[in-house]
Amino acid sequence: MNATVAIVGRPNVGKSTLFNRLVGKRLALVDDTPGVTRDRREGAATLGDLKFTAVDTAGLEEADAESLEGRMRAQTEEAIAAADVALFVVDARAGITPLDKYFADILRKVDTPVILLANKAEGKAGEGGVYESFSLGFDAPVPISAEHGEGLADLYEALRSTLETLGLDNPFDPDAPDADSDSDEEADKAGTAERPMRIAIVGRPNAGKSTLINNFLGEERLLVGPEAGITRDSISVDWKWRKHFIRMFDTAGMRRKARVQEKLEKLSVADGLRAIKFAEVVVVTLDATIPFEKQDLQIIDLVQREGRALVIAINKWDLIEDRTEAWRDMREQADRLLHMVRGVTLVPISGRTGQGLDKLMEEIVAAHRIWNTRISTARLNRWLEGVLARHPPPAVGGRRVKLRYLTQAKARPPHFIAFCSRPEALPEAYLRYLINGIRETFKLPGTPIRLSMRKGENPYASKVKKRNIK
Repeated sequence: MNATVAIVGRPNVGKSTLFNRLVGKRLALVDDTPGVTRDRREGAATLGDLKFTAVDTAGLEEADAESLEGRMRAQTEEAIAAADVALFVVDARAGITPLDKYFADILRKVDTPVILLANKAEGKAGEGGVYESFSLGFDAPVPISAEHGEGLADLYEALRSTLETLGLDNPFDPDAPDADSDSDEEADKAGTAERPMRIAIVGRPNAGKSTLINNFLGEERLLVGPEAGITRDSISVDWKWRKHFIRMFDTAGMRRKARVQEKLEKLSVADGLRAIKFAEVVVVTLDATIPFEKQDLQIIDLVQREGRALVIAINKWDLIEDRTEAWRDMREQADRLLHMVRGVTLVPISGRTGQGLDKLMEEIVAAHRIWNTRISTARLNRWLEGVLARHPPPAVGGRRVKLRYLTQAKARPPHFIAFCSRPEALPEAYLRYLINGIRETFKLPGTPIRLSMRKGENPYASKVKKRNIK
């Protein structure tokens, strides 16, 4: 059984800082603004020889159940109920507040064992708060400084003792891939068959990204509501669709750069950009009632420049009345505006009702396969011979550019290299002609295609001649 440790407490006591310390990387956003964390975030944590799953949670607040803060609290309460141990964090420098006492009363009533941590206890400024925290009615508080890494040995002893009592002293497989790892190396250790497909869900604020993922999972795993910009961190969730292992990332809504002024929103957007960078497939979620806004096009362009496989989900399709006319308009706009990813798949869905979600996953898997496509050099050059016969490169400065050889350098996305006499003289229009021809002939719709030009002869021509001589 995998031990789960939830980090809980009121806002701004340092929960996310402690979470980052335990998982060994800056996965959770950290800022002086209270209430930065809203969704639960999980990560593979290490403390000495203990391996466990740490869960960062939203700050506990007294609020109406229907309010945003109330829904955040419900998420935290679910995390506490699902955890094997709860780390209750208080701010030693601020002292014990009425809110700390209120939630201490709640935690004493749950079955989950609680370890009290007095954070920010470095120096004399935190001593009073450490002694004051005895009044909360738990075992002796563990004074720590999550920011400076102090007191972790005492936390280790307290956590080990609690886990041993539960029979969960060190259950986490240290060789298992990190749920939020940026690298595929850890996943490769687990075997290719178990390696999850990394999918990032991105889009403008309030496009329905979190609702979409919740419907995939069949549970209210991510915080949702009518307010725009609820999601701040990029949160990963693991699940299985048919035979495919999936790691899906929910991201903060991306507004136009000029509108992003606050530091916290800049951090949220940067976290979303990081999710795109390390994804394999990116699903750009558009609002069917206002599709292809300028910001939508900028996000799609970003995904294309990063070289990720792309699928466009037209969300809130259940709100459209004349769907035939709307679909025709959207397809026309996509063909006209998205020439760099010509043929990209559009999937009408409703994250709220679940309409079209299986079709969306089928297209995600197909886009991933196309993104990984490799084409043999022989096929490429047979195609190139036909292209040159029908439409040779233009003469520039009185001299015709000679295209001699074409090969694929890599996949993910497909990247081709053409050898020619004067790469710098080949017009941009002819390069687009070649890319479109490759896309159409070898059935690579929607995926970014890279084409680099190199000066030189066929690099394999000398080897062919040597074999003929022999």
